[in-house]
Amino acid sequence: MTKPLVFGALTLLLVAPSGCRKQSGGSGAVGEEVTLNASGATFQQAFQEVAIEAFTKKHPNIRINYGAGGSGKGRQDFADLVVDFACTDAPYKAADLASLRGGEMYYVPNVLGAITVTYNLKGVDKLQLSPEVLARIFQREITRWDDPAIAADNPGVPLPATGIVVARRSDGSGTTENFTRYLQLAAPGAWKLNAGATVEWPADTQAGNGNSGVAQIVKSTPGAIGYVDLSDAKASGLRYAAIKNAAGNYVEPTLEATSAAGEGIAVQDDLIFSALNSSAPNAYPITAQSWCMLYAKQPGTAKGAAVKAYFEFMVTDGQALLEEVDFAPIPKSLQDKALAQIQNVQVP
Repeated sequence: MTKPLVFGALTLLLVAPSGCRKQSGGSGAVGEEVTLNASGATFQQAFQEVAIEAFTKKHPNIRINYGAGGSGKGRQDFADLVVDFACTDAPYKAADLASLRGGEMYYVPNVLGAITVTYNLKGVDKLQLSPEVLARIFQREITRWDDPAIAADNPGVPLPATGIVVARRSDGSGTTENFTRYLQLAAPGAWKLNAGATVEWPADTQAGNGNSGVAQIVKSTPGAIGYVDLSDAKASGLRYAAIKNAAGNYVEPTLEATSAAGEGIAVQDDLIFSALNSSAPNAYPITAQSWCMLYAKQPGTAKGAAVKAYFEFMVTDGQALLEEVDFAPIPKSLQDKALAQIQNVQVP
């Protein structure tokens, strides 16, 4: 795989070879040289890397720049017409839709991914956590690893008397929003910090930029715990806990358990849905979803055709690339709905 160039902490730049060659895209011929700029979720950054590389090999006249600055930045850039498309792990609030300068837009779901609870605890290779205990850890009510509540989740496991260091996101984050919404759903009596792209974390938590920033804090800090997407957790060599799901089973964040969380999801007409806290007995409970967004009426012919072709690729051939970066495909029924949504995009 072509090694991506990194600009800043989280900006990915993948450049297709130059040369004006006529290519056939899913939404018609895309022959003119085109550069698409995008920004958004770090959660699906690894997927964007492999998807952009594969797509631009088929369309060498198209260049795509994806700046992974977080879902909040992606939504703001998209609203301000700074980018041609953006990706997010959480939709806009209804009141914010009126601020979109490009008019009507579509959400196109493209990945399911596990948000892992990563930890750095010497001598503890396996860890189990219930949602109530997880909530109390992240709001700093439980501050030592040998706390009786953690021990109750881990019978027979020798837990050290080490202080817990909580690592969380510093930026407006869809990963944070999904993680806190999970705690709100699964531990309503314990979780007190509300849910959102940002929350008022206790002052003694440590903040990292992007999923990779949180992963770095956990990796370098004995006793640390954080929430990181599975792809970044694996890339950083981190351990992650099995989480007690709604059926009462402790489940690790495998691709199979992530896929199980996507079965039977309720999808709205605008393709908004949630895979969090699935009732399926073998589902990983902190499974998040992510979308990319494009405007219903594209402002230009060449860019519009290129955007449409790339979105079609993401929900068709691109789905086969997800496993290699530790994501699960969206269900086939949702792929079909997403493809139909893309077909409604108007290109002048």
